[in-house]
Amino acid sequence: MNYWLIKSEPEKYSWEKFNKDGRTFWDGVRNYTARNNMRAMKEGDLAFFYHSNEGKEIVGIAKVVKEAYQDPTTDDTNWVVVEFSPVESLKKPVTLAQIKAEPMLSEIQLVRQGRLSVSAVKPEEFDKILEMSR
Repeated sequence: MNYWLIKSEPEKYSWEKFNKDGRTFWDGVRNYTARNNMRAMKEGDLAFFYHSNEGKEIVGIAKVVKEAYQDPTTDDTNWVVVEFSPVESLKKPVTLAQIKAEPMLSEIQLVRQGRLSVSAVKPEEFDKILEMSR
C-alpha cells in the first residue's frame, strides 16, 4: 500500500462536503509532479485530506476507490483524475505548524514542496501523523 496527501481549500471543497458526498473524483490538477503521483495511485491506497490556505491542517483519511483516468473537465489527455471515498476523520487535526515542528517529518513533501496539491507520504510519515492525531 502507498500513502498520499491531497489538498483542498475548505471553501472550495471541504472535508465535511466530501463526507456528505461519500465519493468524489479529484480533478483540476495541472502540475506534472502531482499528476504523476495520481497516476501512481492504486485502488486501496490511503491519502490524508489536507485543508490548504484556511486551516492548514490534515483533517481526515481518504481511500483510492478508482485509479487514474482522463480528467473529464478537460480535453487535454495529459491530465487525470482519481476517485476517493472518505475513510475517517482524524480525532484531532494535525496542523502544518505541528508537522514542521516534528523532526521526523522534516522531509515530508508537504513541507519540502508546499505548493504541490497531491504528494507522496512515506509509511513512517503516515504513521507519525496518525500518532500525532490521537
